[in-house]
Amino acid sequence: MGVARIVTDKPYLRPPWPARAIGGRAARLFQPSIVHSLTVPGRVTGRERTVPVAVLDQNGERYLISAYGDTEWSRNLRASAHARLRGRRWTQDIDTVEVPIDERPPLIAEYLRQHGRLPTVQRTFDALPDPADHPTFRITAHRLVRGRPEGRRS
Repeated sequence: MGVARIVTDKPYLRPPWPARAIGGRAARLFQPSIVHSLTVPGRVTGRERTVPVAVLDQNGERYLISAYGDTEWSRNLRASAHARLRGRRWTQDIDTVEVPIDERPPLIAEYLRQHGRLPTVQRTFDALPDPADHPTFRITAHRLVRGRPEGRRS
């Protein structure tokens, strides 16, 4: 896996073709309790973009970590700070704040402990080992749109 630089000087690791073409869809089917859909408005067009994400639960807080580096979804979320998170039986509108780089290492370690067995996850962090390469967002507020998150009392 090589690091590609697109538009910005921040590292981005393009997912391999199988991960792009079928990985996210398959993960949502086979790991619905782990993989959710994140819908973020585009920072230029405002058009909604949806990607699969694994949410980190850590010490009562929830986080989104961009394993592939400075991805489009992370740049869009940085610009808007608002998104929609959809699980199997629930949907939430969320607000986020980017986590400072010096607070990311323990979150990334826990992310790898919880999700490192998912295909390509460990390899992406091996290829991009600097915490600064992984935009990380704390979910600061959520408004339930539909259903109730599994294991949560909202």
